[in-house]
Amino acid sequence: MSDVWSWEYDPDREHVAGGVPGDFVAEVERLIAELVELAGMGADIENVGIGPRRGGGMRELHAYGGYFYFLPLRRKRLIVVTRITPPFKDL
Repeated sequence: MSDVWSWEYDPDREHVAGGVPGDFVAEVERLIAELVELAGMGADIENVGIGPRRGGGMRELHAYGGYFYFLPLRRKRLIVVTRITPPFKDL
């Protein structure tokens, strides 16, 4: 099994990021890339952000007035981004 982590949108980029300002999507993608790098170095990303107290499950991470949801899948070495909500002023 590879120790290389990756990330993807679920179900796809258009569904998750469609209509969200490009600069905010770029920031979310930058943060997700950093999470991938941390996971690859062995960091426990299942406790990053807001989510179940015992870790794992869907996580919420705030970013520049907005937030996004992601699901770290340790066995697949995958971070799945499921929702991006921009800052209120951008809605």
